[in-house]
Amino acid sequence: MTTKDSGLYPTEFWTATAGDLSQKRDHLPTPQPTVQPGNGAKIVIDPADQHQEWIGAGAAITDAAASLIWKQSKEQRSELLHELFDPEQGHFSTIRVPLGSCEPASQPFYTYDDVPFGEHDASLAKFSIGEGEPGASDATKDLKYLIPVLQEILAINPAVKIMASPWSAPAWMKSTGQLNMGGHLRFGEYTNNGYAVKDTFEGVYAQYFVRYLEEYRKYGIPIYALSIQNEPSNAPAWPAMIWTIPQLAKFGYKYLRPALDKTFPDTKMYFWDGSLNVLDVIDKPLSELVTPDEAAAFDGFAFHTYDGPYTNLFKGSRLNPNWHLAMTERRCMIEETPEDASHIMMGLIGNWLVRQGLNMIDLWNIALDERGLPNQVGATGRRGVVTIDHKTGKVQRNLEYYMLRNFNQDVAPGSIVIGSTNYTQDGYTGGLGSVAFLAPDGSIAAHIYNPSGKPLDAEVTINRDGAYAWQHVTVPAWGTVTLHKAFGPVNESQPREDEAFKLNPYPANLMDDWAPGKGVNANKK
Repeated sequence: MTTKDSGLYPTEFWTATAGDLSQKRDHLPTPQPTVQPGNGAKIVIDPADQHQEWIGAGAAITDAAASLIWKQSKEQRSELLHELFDPEQGHFSTIRVPLGSCEPASQPFYTYDDVPFGEHDASLAKFSIGEGEPGASDATKDLKYLIPVLQEILAINPAVKIMASPWSAPAWMKSTGQLNMGGHLRFGEYTNNGYAVKDTFEGVYAQYFVRYLEEYRKYGIPIYALSIQNEPSNAPAWPAMIWTIPQLAKFGYKYLRPALDKTFPDTKMYFWDGSLNVLDVIDKPLSELVTPDEAAAFDGFAFHTYDGPYTNLFKGSRLNPNWHLAMTERRCMIEETPEDASHIMMGLIGNWLVRQGLNMIDLWNIALDERGLPNQVGATGRRGVVTIDHKTGKVQRNLEYYMLRNFNQDVAPGSIVIGSTNYTQDGYTGGLGSVAFLAPDGSIAAHIYNPSGKPLDAEVTINRDGAYAWQHVTVPAWGTVTLHKAFGPVNESQPREDEAFKLNPYPANLMDDWAPGKGVNANKK
């Protein structure tokens, strides 16, 4: 909406989203500026107070999510992917993908070099990301669902950044000889004729990453960043592998970074990629476990937010002030209350973490079905950013979708986080919170979050607009108001309407077409 009396910015676009989704980025009339503020909380946005750069936000496309998207009709899939990734619509800008199998998955677990334990493939001669044409009914591994979905996304928005994380090395490279239940890389062992780096399991595993990057490039899919291991402290029933912090640091510094420097020097490498609570039980500062040279080999610190204390973020972020920070995993449950979901998504992640230096957000599955499936271990009740009915392909949008749309539709990648008044010190208690961004073209975007169960009033100004600067808005319970002030046209697109189907998190009557798992809610993931 264009207004003549709004100060420096001829174009303004305001929206409101309620925690219970009674409002879904509803377009608000631009508040009329006044000389004096009203009685609401004063929110001052300060472009002179500049912080970290903003890379973008998105979610994980797992085999499970990709299978649901790919099984939609061509028209449904095109509508959904454009809604999410088209710069003129949702403009989601980042993706996280598994490097090999993860959980949830629609296919039995695999890696890219599966040979029997006891055999070695030091040359990675049997390396394969799959057989067949992408998306064909007889395609395997990544070529069945993941690669064709990524290709369609990149055709819509080639600027999307993709981070890849492995859940496990091939079983023959591990101490246990199996993909699941943890185990570790066969550190210090040799798998070839010689004692050079290339003859070690660490050297071969570093080349495994390189081969992955090479194969994905053949399909037109550039990988922006890697982490060495998803949840390196976790040993669950799905693919997993244990790494200590010194092991991650040494492998990245001595093996993976040198291998990338020879082949893909622009590929970023992120440290950790696990929950923050683990850092609470380490009996030494990270500076005593990771040398400065090792830390310098990494470009960023990735972490999950399933468990606190969230202030453990500082143990990683302050180890190397040059690291980018990426929140790479969190999901909600199908039956999560609006209060709890908003506190996680809009409060902890969207407010507190951004204010503490976060550069990038990747939530967990971009899509799951109405039961929280498919998966291989039988855990239902989880939800994706969107929910896709597994029989009809219809789509419903969850609170996570609106949080990500706030960050992507209004905030341009390459923006800078700037100062703004905040009345919630942890992101999810107290009064109104805010985050604000300055785009390369000088436009300003901001999110105002209400962590309470009743509407709260705000008076908003920018610390340079002079007279007629204050604008009044009411922020809905557990919800957000966004504003985008620009010098030209802005993206005013609206989310599509949800389609009707029943959510059924414990589907005893729907298990007939799904067999791999045997338990319900077997694990929290």
